Amino acid sequence: MTQPNFATHEVFNQSPPFEDVNLFTLDQPLVAAVKANGGAAAERELSAFGKEWGSAAMADRGRLANENTPKLRSFDAKGHRRDQVEFHPAYHELMAHSAHAGVHNSTWTADGRPADDAAEVIRAAKFYMAAQVETGHLCPITMTRASVGALAMQPDLLARVMPVLSTKSYDPGFAPWWGKRGMTLGMGMTEKQGGTDVRANMTRAVRDGNAYRITGHKWFMSAPMCDAFLVLAQADGGLTCFFMPRFAPDGSVNAIQFQRLKDKLGNRSNASSEVEFVGAHAERIGEEGKGIRTIIQMVQLTRQDCAIASVGLMRSGLAHALHHARHRSVFQKHLADQPLMQAVLSDMALHVEASTALVMRLCRAFDRTPRDAAEAAYMRLLTPAIKYWTCKSAPPFLYEAMECLGGNGYVEDGILARHYRESPVNAIWEGSGNVMCLDVLRALSREPDAAMTVLHALAAETKGLPGAGQAVAFIGKTFRRADGERVARLAVEKLALLAAAAALQAVSPHNAELFASTRLATNHASMYGAVELESADVRMLLERALP
Repeated sequence: MTQPNFATHEVFNQSPPFEDVNLFTLDQPLVAAVKANGGAAAERELSAFGKEWGSAAMADRGRLANENTPKLRSFDAKGHRRDQVEFHPAYHELMAHSAHAGVHNSTWTADGRPADDAAEVIRAAKFYMAAQVETGHLCPITMTRASVGALAMQPDLLARVMPVLSTKSYDPGFAPWWGKRGMTLGMGMTEKQGGTDVRANMTRAVRDGNAYRITGHKWFMSAPMCDAFLVLAQADGGLTCFFMPRFAPDGSVNAIQFQRLKDKLGNRSNASSEVEFVGAHAERIGEEGKGIRTIIQMVQLTRQDCAIASVGLMRSGLAHALHHARHRSVFQKHLADQPLMQAVLSDMALHVEASTALVMRLCRAFDRTPRDAAEAAYMRLLTPAIKYWTCKSAPPFLYEAMECLGGNGYVEDGILARHYRESPVNAIWEGSGNVMCLDVLRALSREPDAAMTVLHALAAETKGLPGAGQAVAFIGKTFRRADGERVARLAVEKLALLAAAAALQAVSPHNAELFASTRLATNHASMYGAVELESADVRMLLERALP
């Protein structure tokens, strides 16, 4: 007897998963930007990384790490204080893969000096690709890398830490850092009453022999699973930076008591906590009273990573949108062949290409800063400007990418909803938009000659591009105004756009002209696709974005 067929429909006209792809070789703007900024010799290494991180297995780890969020275990079964954070195995696998690739330490030598050549550019390309898969685990990765900048202010401590920190091993065990195969570091700066104004911190540090005992709290303690933290506290000499390990020198659990984990909009795989210090053991980093000067060495590097991650998220949004549009048919044509969708996607592709060129150019400045004063000035002036523009660009960009997928983009089964929830944090972490603008103004006031040298260099690099001359004049005039702070956002955004055009000029002069004509010569429309590009340019941009 023939069985009835109860199937109501077949599944068709859906795009296949965007996985088992090479995140490096499929991204021509990234390949070109790495090459233009000195990283061409690492193409094979980056291709291997791109293949690994573009795999279905890595995508699944990212999903699992976000669906199974961290849990705080304050006490053990007998009531002893433990303050441990538990993670899904997928999180630890992501951490291990990033550590094995040196994403947490490859910009430093084994003794804590800046690595030579294009270490920053190469490492940034990996960070950018990893962000496309799972961004939350990159919080402890970036802080571990950045902490070396601050630890360098205390050479004896750096010498003890680097043999463990410089390995490519990930060791999640709850044990003293000095006996582990590898270690991670977190950071605690902000308190309830101060937030960005860390000078208002009330946490106290009292000398205890050669060390200190710290009592107080942190409203945000990032990555509480780490082996040690850099924290700010008030010592007799003023606000000071300290190294606070999870275990005291005698092997006992340090008096770091986590109150709760933050319930965040995004960044779900990563733990962020509120914490109290109850006479916690710590060692001083740098001089008493120089805490901000010390920890800013770390913050400058974490700001760089906020920008890189934001661009990585936008790249992923573009790739998923374009992949879907090439497989989805609407009104007897593929979405990717519809003129209006082409206008949207090509405009998005132009934005990502310029952003990618810009962050790689910034990383080149970090590479060259130790031996090139002009690059050091570029790094100091443009790091906050680039963080401001890229991080604020990401949320609306990812919303547009979601819309390209329609309802499929809005549901949690896909990655774009997670990217969208993830994206705002980079604009908030390490200094909000207003703080970034104030930092640009501060760089201008402290080093006006160096800042003007950077602006003149950007003017030379963008000479002849549509609107570049007017942008240079506007920036120079606005920053000289007595009420410059009131219009700082406008000037900082214009500065970032000019720097992006200059960076793209070194990668693709034709696309730099397209970018300048749609962003500098005129104000870019608030919606992507509301610009007019030639058909040949539309096809070229989309083919470069995803061959």
